[in-house]
Amino acid sequence: MTVNSGIDDRQISGRWIQISFFIPAIFFNLCLAIQVFSVGLAYFYNSDWWNLHIWLVRGYSGLSLILLVWVFLMPLPRRIQSLTASLPVLLGLQFLTIHLKTSFPLAVFHPLIGFSLFSISTTLVHRTLHIVFPNHNQD
Repeated sequence: MTVNSGIDDRQISGRWIQISFFIPAIFFNLCLAIQVFSVGLAYFYNSDWWNLHIWLVRGYSGLSLILLVWVFLMPLPRRIQSLTASLPVLLGLQFLTIHLKTSFPLAVFHPLIGFSLFSISTTLVHRTLHIVFPNHNQD
């Protein structure tokens, strides 16, 4: 005798797959926030904080590639896919603006790209939250 609970096993497993994407997306966003905070500390308080800024980007930038592969293997909307795809592109631009030496100082774009990176990462977390927990804001 089998009992049908009315819940599709595929729906439950799909939800857990989405949650497994959501958690590293939050972690990526938190690393960005800490990185912005550390650069502020380095600039306005003590330059020793610069080491944390460098360490963070080296530590979490690979996560953007993992998220990129992951997002195309999961049942997530196209908007989530495009937001995720932009993360490694922007990180690459961040790297180029600091390390590429040209007659025009590309480093002036570094904070602007960083702001875009943080904004897109936050939007990714927000949109994924509404997919994983669709009734989150409803009373």
